[in-house]
Amino acid sequence: MRMKFALIVGIVLLAAACLVPRAGAQNPDTMMPEQSEAKGKQILQDLMNGLGGPGYSEVRESECSGRRALFGHSGDLTGYIDFNDFRRFPDKARIEYMRKGRNTILLSLIGLDGLDFTHGGIVIALYNGDRGWSYDRSGVNELPATSVTDFQEQMKRNVDNLLRFRLKEPGISIRFGGNDTVDLKQVDWVEVTDSEDRKFRLAVNRSTHLLDRAIVSTTDPENQQVNDDATIYTNYQLKDSVWTPMQISREHNGRRTAQFFLDTCRFNPGFPDDLFTIASLQKRGSESVLKKK
Repeated sequence: MRMKFALIVGIVLLAAACLVPRAGAQNPDTMMPEQSEAKGKQILQDLMNGLGGPGYSEVRESECSGRRALFGHSGDLTGYIDFNDFRRFPDKARIEYMRKGRNTILLSLIGLDGLDFTHGGIVIALYNGDRGWSYDRSGVNELPATSVTDFQEQMKRNVDNLLRFRLKEPGISIRFGGNDTVDLKQVDWVEVTDSEDRKFRLAVNRSTHLLDRAIVSTTDPENQQVNDDATIYTNYQLKDSVWTPMQISREHNGRRTAQFFLDTCRFNPGFPDDLFTIASLQKRGSESVLKKK
């Protein structure tokens, strides 16, 4: 009798255990808004700490170099190009592209027509707030307004800018997005929506507190289609004070568009102020002319 009773109790306890949610697993749809916001903010704080704490949040400049792979509309690899990427956050960038031999992929890379890059060499795209210039064999030219506008939009979607500068902007909302498995890793999703309805979904690794994936959803005003731009981060290494993903992949609506393989990165190197000005490009052009003489 006692054994039968003990068996019944065991079955009841086992059934109850199966009904209890796993530890740490929470349904964001059943949480109160203030609870969801608090949990989302805590995960974001864990992410910031995982990336380096103040060593990450206080970064204002970065310099990275490596190789970029490009993919065509069908997802096929179309080529590689070397680059140096200089940034002064939140809105200054100088990207230098280098290639030996004939090259036809750069035009599609930065959306510029007429650049002389067909026989290799270097092309520079420089952005400074609402201004932009390009440098190539023909000299220094003003970037088209569409190129500058695209850059400004990229900076608003940039996750580093979001974490370092934008979380306290008016109109920002934060909520917990649930637990999940992404690329065989346990993650917590955080959803951040800004005042212009850009929706950021960040997959934060529950073990390392590093960012595994970021998805930015925006609505195309012309056809009201929602576009998803995903970034996948892997191969983290400690560079200066920042845990840095040395391999980054980008997808647009599920189609891979680019992949970056970083060789080096350094942070807050102390760039000269003129690095992000048209004067620096003009100086490079004049030095190039002198070398040819």
